Order: sequence, then C-alpha cells, then structure tokens
Amino acid sequence: MSRTMIDIHVLQTVPPSNLNRDDTGSPKTATYGGVRRSRVSSQAWKRSTRVDFDSRLDRSELGTRTKRVVELLAEEITTRAPELGSRATELATETIKAVGIEVKAPEKEATPQSGYLLFLSRRQIQNLAGAAIEAAEADDVKKALKEAKVKDLADREHSVDIALFGRMVADQADINVDAAAQVAHAISVHPVETEFDYYTAVDDRNEDHETGAGMIGTVEFNSSTLYRYATIDVNRLADNLGDTTAVRRAVEAFLESFVRSMPSGKQNTFANRTLPEAVVVLARDSQPINLVGAFENPVRESEHSGRVKRAADALREEALEVQRAYGEQPLDGWVTRVGDDTANLEELGSNVSLTEMVTQLGELVGTRVEERS
Repeated sequence: MSRTMIDIHVLQTVPPSNLNRDDTGSPKTATYGGVRRSRVSSQAWKRSTRVDFDSRLDRSELGTRTKRVVELLAEEITTRAPELGSRATELATETIKAVGIEVKAPEKEATPQSGYLLFLSRRQIQNLAGAAIEAAEADDVKKALKEAKVKDLADREHSVDIALFGRMVADQADINVDAAAQVAHAISVHPVETEFDYYTAVDDRNEDHETGAGMIGTVEFNSSTLYRYATIDVNRLADNLGDTTAVRRAVEAFLESFVRSMPSGKQNTFANRTLPEAVVVLARDSQPINLVGAFENPVRESEHSGRVKRAADALREEALEVQRAYGEQPLDGWVTRVGDDTANLEELGSNVSLTEMVTQLGELVGTRVEERS
C-alpha cells in the first residue's frame, strides 16, 4: 500500500489554568506570528495520552518506562519462580547487562538502575524473566543469557505505547524504536498574558480575633483556545507492531486518548478539564500536514463572534487552501464538533460522534494495513 498518515487537529478552550509550567512555575509560552502564545509541550500531552491508555487497553498491551528496570525484572522473576527470590536481583542485573545496558546502584546497597529511562513492553519483561529463570540453573549464568539472545528478546513484541511513541536506548542504538506518532506543542490561537492569583488560606483553629491568614501565595495562570495537532504514520506503526489487529487498536486508542486527555498540572487548583470544541481527522496517503499556519495571524474575538468560531473558520480555510494549492486531497475525513461556532468545519469531513470517528478510522486503517500485507 502507499503511505497512510492520520492527521488529528483539535480546537480546545481551557479556562484559567496552568496545564504545563516552566521551572519558575509560570505557564509555558511561545512566540508565534509575532505574539506570545500559551503553550503546552508535546511531552506533557504525550504523557497524558499514555496515562489514558490504562483505561482503554489491557496492561499486557502496554509498557513501563523506568530507570528501575532491575527491580521490575526481579519482581517478575520472583512472581514466576518464588524459589529464586533471593537471587532475583542478581539474575535481573545480569540479564539487563546481557542486553547491553549498563546498570549501577545509585547508592550503597541500593538496587541497580539504568542511567536513563528504559521503555520495555510487558511481553519483553516476561520474556527476559523467562530467560533469567532458565539461566539460573546454568553453571555460567552470563554465558547462558548470551546463548538465550536476550538482546533479541528486548527488541521484539513491542507494546502499543512503545510502537507509537518510540524508544531510545543510549547504550544499544540498534534496539531503538522509531516513533510512529508525532505530537506538536499545543499553542493558543490568540495572544495571551500571564495573570496572577493572589490567595490566602485561613487557619481553621484561629480564634475570632485572629484575623491574619495562615498562608499566602500566588499562582500564575492564563486561559486560552488551543490548537493541538498530532499525526500517526500507519506504515511505521505496522512495522513496529507487525499485526493488523494491534495496529487498529493502537490507532483507535491513540485517537480517543489524545482527544480526551489533558495534562494534570494544577488541575486540583483550577478544575480545568474540558473536551474539545472540534476534532478534525484527515487520512492522507502523502505526508502529514500541520495546519498551524491557520493561526499565524492571531485570532481576535469580536462583538459578534468569539475565538472558537474564528479559529474554526481559519482552520477550515487553511485546510481547503492547502488542498487547492498542493492537490492534497485527503483519503477521508471526519469531524466531531460542538455548537454552531464550528459548523463550517463540516466541509472537511463527515460530521460524526467521537465514537463513530474512532470506529470508522479503525476500519480504514485495518483495510489499508491488510492491503499492504
């Protein structure tokens, strides 16, 4: 099959909030189109998407990203072979070293850790634990692990999240996994100014004559209408997972989790969870196309229309202009939207619910992958 790319465009309004803060506690920003915008990093939204996978996929389909990989593997060895409990950490350490990854204890008598976050699927942990258990009976454990080709075990049966978001192994670049999904930094479609909330907290045990605050502070925040964009390379995803059913489940889970998730920064303070005003999904066979150019001129509200309507109109015009200028006719398109302000987006695809969008996209992906095989 030719390439299959899935572009996901989202317009989402968030009230006063601090979704993703910098090292000083301020909401992240970026300059685009000559004005300062609110920004949420791609890392923050990918993390939220991955966390949301827990509610949509079985744990066996997901991975764990941790420096404490020896501890993780030792627990699996102990679970499967309780009689090796006293040797589990030693066996796990030798196994990870046999993969080619350096581990060392961060402090005396602590369990060794890798020097960086290591992403392993559930199946890879199980397979490595199996190899360690078999090697435990050998006279030369290191030789037995080498003969078991544990490095190969760490490089097959990737989980959905590894296949989508990729994996970098600094010590063994040949078992890196190229990410099939890319996520852009979300930016506001309009200029923003950071504001400050001065707050006080009252001591519940104060007497009536004690009028002072028990605590004072400030929290920085802004509010914005965000343009969010992500894209999935279905061909690369199929190469990473090697199974049509798994590819379809991965795309469906990514779409729903990316749309519904939100970074957790200061949520207890602002209760800022919203759902998007509009989601536009375009399937392409050429290349991914980020439509952020629609907002190079910042959107301004007027007496007659708010930012959402103007942003929706700008997104539609940009998509149609790209289509006209470059002949970029999508294979198919779907729109999930709320309210009259986003009505014009229906020119870009079928107006469906999110559930219908997920199902119909999954069917298209399944068909395209089958045609390729």
